[in-house]
Amino acid sequence: MTSAWEVRTLAEACEIKPAKSEVRQRLTDSDLVSFVPMEDLRIDQKFVSANQTRELSDVVGSYTYFADGDVLLAKITPCFENGKLGIARNLENGVGFGSSEYIVFRPESRLEPQWLYYYLSRDSFRAEGEARMGGAVGHKRVAKEFIENYPIPIPAPHEQRRIVAILDEAFAGITTAKANTEKTLRHAQDLVSGLTEGLFPQDGHSPGKHSLAELCESIVDCEHKTAPTQEEGIPSIRTPNIGRGVLLLDGVNRVSEATYKEWTRRAEPKPGDLILAREAPAGNVAVIPKGMRVCLGQRTVLLRPRRSVFESAYLAHLLLQRNSQKRLLAHSRGATVQHVNVKDIRDFKVASVPSLTEQKAVMEQVQQLADQENRLTELYTRKLAALDELKQSLLQRAFSGQL
Repeated sequence: MTSAWEVRTLAEACEIKPAKSEVRQRLTDSDLVSFVPMEDLRIDQKFVSANQTRELSDVVGSYTYFADGDVLLAKITPCFENGKLGIARNLENGVGFGSSEYIVFRPESRLEPQWLYYYLSRDSFRAEGEARMGGAVGHKRVAKEFIENYPIPIPAPHEQRRIVAILDEAFAGITTAKANTEKTLRHAQDLVSGLTEGLFPQDGHSPGKHSLAELCESIVDCEHKTAPTQEEGIPSIRTPNIGRGVLLLDGVNRVSEATYKEWTRRAEPKPGDLILAREAPAGNVAVIPKGMRVCLGQRTVLLRPRRSVFESAYLAHLLLQRNSQKRLLAHSRGATVQHVNVKDIRDFKVASVPSLTEQKAVMEQVQQLADQENRLTELYTRKLAALDELKQSLLQRAFSGQL
């Protein structure tokens, strides 16, 4: 920051939370105004998407007021930390209302709204604000005093506009580069998915003669009630814990030894067994790894393949293939959430079953493709992170007078 730049607090440089009374002076209750819920305040989008309108009387009581040119900042977790922020423009009748979790800044005449937007976009601002949040877990809000007393450098308006123009051009290029990188990554993932799909039998119009009930030692439904949980203990696998071939144990519920015994009376899950999600998301299936004890949570099914017929990982990946998923979910029920019945799982037909030797060879190729996909994902993820770091570096230079 240069010595010629003035430094003021946000409360000095902006009117924070403009009064609703000014709306009453020029609009009637039946006049339309823009309505911007929290989901329409985006991340990395400079201008607010004001796609909805309401009558003034419907929103003036309990929603937050703002006008064209105001800057909106989400104050509640996780929206604040994620950077939900934008400038209001093209509002109906120049007026908008939205979430009570917005902080509204109205810059004074010497402060450009876009300068303020970029200043509040810095990771360092969000990190400092996060450290000053208060309230209950899940409902923390950035402190009012932190916002009001936060310093902002204010160069001359023409200098603000010059630097904003540089940032606009640079950020547009970064946005394009990120979009191209993400597109390339999706194409690479689609290619790997297609190659993996080609390793498995394609059932076409003839799904096969043998059902899963014939090819498995047992297929056991879960208990249709919620297991009592505790902080430590044995993982209870619910549908969110079932990925594509693997268990996802972050945030998994856990149960006591007594609960485990009660919930595994029908069958005790063993390493090599498959757990299939019957809904949300229906069709996902994972293999229980060696050395792990788990019990079934709600809306799951245990499949124990015949060891003389199937490699567990092969069956899991076979069920995850596009054609298999399409047939498995063809009879799913539920208007909003797909739900697969145990009977349909038992009756599911398998097109062909290669020898165990062939299955092992296929899974070696699947693993090689997965390793390649992981390497590509890591490479492109690093590129995306580097682009984000470049944005923050440009912001740091902008507000220290180096652009």
